[in-house]
Amino acid sequence: MVGNQVQRKKPRVLCLHGFRTSGEILKKMIGKWPESVLGNFDFDFLDGPYPARGKSDVESIYDPPYYEWYQVNEIECVHFEECVEYLEDYMIKHGPFDGLLGFSQGGMLASVIPQLQTEGTAFTKVPKIKFVIIISGFALRDLKSGPPKLLANVYSVPIDCPSIHVIGEKDFLKERNYKLMNLFVNPLLIHHSVGHTVPKLDEEGLETMNKFIEKIREMFPQELQSGLGLKSAL
Repeated sequence: MVGNQVQRKKPRVLCLHGFRTSGEILKKMIGKWPESVLGNFDFDFLDGPYPARGKSDVESIYDPPYYEWYQVNEIECVHFEECVEYLEDYMIKHGPFDGLLGFSQGGMLASVIPQLQTEGTAFTKVPKIKFVIIISGFALRDLKSGPPKLLANVYSVPIDCPSIHVIGEKDFLKERNYKLMNLFVNPLLIHHSVGHTVPKLDEEGLETMNKFIEKIREMFPQELQSGLGLKSAL
């Protein structure tokens, strides 16, 4: 405490990496964003519960180890319930978390957690997630065996959680990225010219991100008065 001023905390964000990568890799990927964005949050980077069961697409760029959140093929999604239990247990022990940031497979997870809380089917022992940042995230594809039981109704109603979606023009999952974004109520979009990655933020992308930060600031008027460096960000 300095004089009568209380040091405010930044919103805590749990970060969920992509398939066969890691929390450390995601940390490096978003490290290309400016401090005027990153400095507004307290990030926590978690590794998935399962070691990679095959080749990673980032082996030539980032060092191992690599992890998976769950496994999926055209027929079924395996270990999704175990992944949810793993995440909720971590959030209980290391939270509370205000928001989520997810890339690719992690983006899919980040997108469904607010809805599972609303349904009361999972993440009921942790505070409600207030916002999500989704990079190259996607809606789980249709499977021959049907979706995991927890996701049976998750896409049936709009997801009412403030969100920003980062989608690349050359992303091989672009259509599913947009499908997921359109499930949210009033989503913000950062469109970029590259592929399935975390892009640098150009002037337009930075402006959109700052709008999202302002929206978050309105949710935490007391906490963020001195915690978010919005003057520098805007």
